[in-house]
Amino acid sequence: MASKIIDVHPHIISNDDQKYPITPLGGKRSQQTNIVWSRKGVIRGLHFHELGQDDLFFCALGMVRVVLFDRREDSPTHGVAWSIDIGEDNPCAVYVPGRTAHGYESLTDCLFCYHVTHEYNPDDENTFPWNDERVAHLWSTDAPILSARDVMD
Repeated sequence: MASKIIDVHPHIISNDDQKYPITPLGGKRSQQTNIVWSRKGVIRGLHFHELGQDDLFFCALGMVRVVLFDRREDSPTHGVAWSIDIGEDNPCAVYVPGRTAHGYESLTDCLFCYHVTHEYNPDDENTFPWNDERVAHLWSTDAPILSARDVMD
């Protein structure tokens, strides 16, 4: 069996008087942080960045299912699909290496956050079908709410 595509980093959800560290992006600096509110049933992705943008995902409120497909030809996990549920019931951050197709499904209404190692570049925004046969079995729904960007024929 192939090893995992990504690194999962547990963190402790703390009280207001405590702090917890944000896991570094493979030693790289975050260039941008994105925060998204999604309703239950939404699937975003899959997306990938040929220029190698890394992502660090976490779900601040609610629960999401992160789905990944390793597109990196030089990777020992090339062609592997993988998922993990993260959020209030499983507080952790998921590090996603560049060129890996990634997306998430809102299992509940959620506040989803991600740090990225490159600023937004519309020329490096690529899509991979959410319902591709290699990843379709990982979602909890086959009739999601999709953005125009994520609808593929």
